[in-house]
Amino acid sequence: MPAILMIDDDTGLCELVEQYLALDGYQFSAAHDGPHGLTLAETGNFQLILLDIMLPGMDGLSVLKTLRANAHYCPVLMLTARGDDVDRIVGLELGADDYLAKPFNPRELVARIKAILRRVELTKTPQTEHSILTLNGLTLNPANRQVSCNGELVSLTATEFQLLELLMRRAGEVVSKDDLSLDVLGKRLQMYDRSLDMHISNIRKKLAQYSIDEKIQTLRGSGYLFIAES
Repeated sequence: MPAILMIDDDTGLCELVEQYLALDGYQFSAAHDGPHGLTLAETGNFQLILLDIMLPGMDGLSVLKTLRANAHYCPVLMLTARGDDVDRIVGLELGADDYLAKPFNPRELVARIKAILRRVELTKTPQTEHSILTLNGLTLNPANRQVSCNGELVSLTATEFQLLELLMRRAGEVVSKDDLSLDVLGKRLQMYDRSLDMHISNIRKKLAQYSIDEKIQTLRGSGYLFIAES
């Protein structure tokens, strides 16, 4: 079963989460400060990290930034204080896969974990029934889960890959934020939830390194549109 690492200085919360995850057979490890958590994250074989923002020794955003800078991709679910919108946005910009505000319902946490792990598993499973997509200077190959822009490989997270694939498969069609959130993030879009917008923003920034052409257009109040031709 998947191994989960929780980096949080609230030992009582860690114990509660461990009990809930044990019901589904997950393996669980915990660290209660930033440096120890970073060491475990870099050396252990974990399928997902639950990462609190406020940590002694090294804050969660610094832990995440270090992991991504070292090209260490393990999905990360940020745990943030309710109302800390800036931390959530920064966390998503640094490469977090999702966030959950404290206090949270343990059942909601388990649901988010399962949704993230499903997305990651899809990126590891060859999708031979889907053809290679080539549109607007982009090539997306479902078989090896690679994306190239004007011949240059683009490194995307599992979430970003799925969002881009869905938009490319529906190129020229406006895809609503509700559909994207349900189909890819596995959750209904909530008011003031910026996670979807930030993932799209990250995709745009990565593609902009290799092309000046706009690929994904925002239609306010409607959703997103992948532009089939420049």
